[in-house]
Amino acid sequence: MRRRHFVAGAIGTFAGVALGPDPSGAATPTPRAQGWQAVPAPGSIPPAQLRSIAAAGPQLAWAVGEEELGGPTGGRALAMLWNGSNWAKTDLTHLRHVRLRDVAGVCATAAWSVGDPVDPVEGGSPLLRWNGTTWREAAFPGRGEPGVRLNSVAVTRDRQVWICGSRGGAVRLLHGIGQRWQWLDPLPVASSNLYRVVLRSPGEVWACGDQSNGGGWSGLVARWDGTWTVLPPIAGLRLTIADLHAAGPDDVWAVGTEAGVGGPPGRPGNPALCHWDGTAWTRVEAGFTLGSLSGIAGDTQGRAAWISGWNYQDQSRSTYLRREGSGWTIVRGPSGTAPAPYLNAVTPVPGTSGFWSAGMTSPVPAPPTAAYTERLEA
Repeated sequence: MRRRHFVAGAIGTFAGVALGPDPSGAATPTPRAQGWQAVPAPGSIPPAQLRSIAAAGPQLAWAVGEEELGGPTGGRALAMLWNGSNWAKTDLTHLRHVRLRDVAGVCATAAWSVGDPVDPVEGGSPLLRWNGTTWREAAFPGRGEPGVRLNSVAVTRDRQVWICGSRGGAVRLLHGIGQRWQWLDPLPVASSNLYRVVLRSPGEVWACGDQSNGGGWSGLVARWDGTWTVLPPIAGLRLTIADLHAAGPDDVWAVGTEAGVGGPPGRPGNPALCHWDGTAWTRVEAGFTLGSLSGIAGDTQGRAAWISGWNYQDQSRSTYLRREGSGWTIVRGPSGTAPAPYLNAVTPVPGTSGFWSAGMTSPVPAPPTAAYTERLEA
């Protein structure tokens, strides 16, 4: 069963609006000014968007997505490379994929991406590896099989690769070490999807998505450490978890969108911010009611630090939530850089206290919407 993967979006400035404290009950400090800056990502063919971004350090980062949406071919894969000074579009004319969903990398020879097949009926999702110059398809068990889907990828410092997806009608993880690949035991949850895989340590892997609850779907979070541990469902009306950050088994933050029911056509969903304390999930107010939360990233101490989002009621700048003590504060990105920037992801820059975010210049995938990135320098 496949459902829409809700990603997020736009609203951004400097200082913020303090939200209610997280479940610990501690006070939220006074918000500080934050220096998110737009960074040009030229070369995409509208309409285009970046779905994911990853950094190996200040001098190397990758961003992937899609361009020419709605064109004769239904769109083309889009990839960009950061060289420490600027973004440059990567030539993908040797590939035929319609979009790239996720990217992860730790050095120039250990970066991976997953995408959608050209023919979703006859073919399977591609796995791509960065060779230092461009992206090339890589072999893995099930390559080219109908029904094989690769949704998200993560890479450890020792270059182990973890992918969430499905094969043979079952939701699974695919694990790679060197040239050896193995599909692991199916997730023991019926009618479920995993959209994001996240590493806490080489042997502790977290994944999130959604699962059927009979009349819709609930948020899903699970941990793999040699066997599956599935956390209780996150209750909601058509709730999808897009990303998570696990500081420990009793400190997990999950973000996403609750589509709800009813309302006019095109009604946006509601942002979902959820915390697991080892016993139960607690919903935390996001500070706005219409929109979504798309990504979450940790700081150098391993704590959840930044969340990317989209505030439907204030689309003039990008929107973030910043961890302040034990609470969260709304922070807005730069003004006047895009009509209504929409963020899909946020990621830390290793070796620094900086971050990248990526998305598109407006929430509507129609011309002249183009690829978009912002950076918070250390």
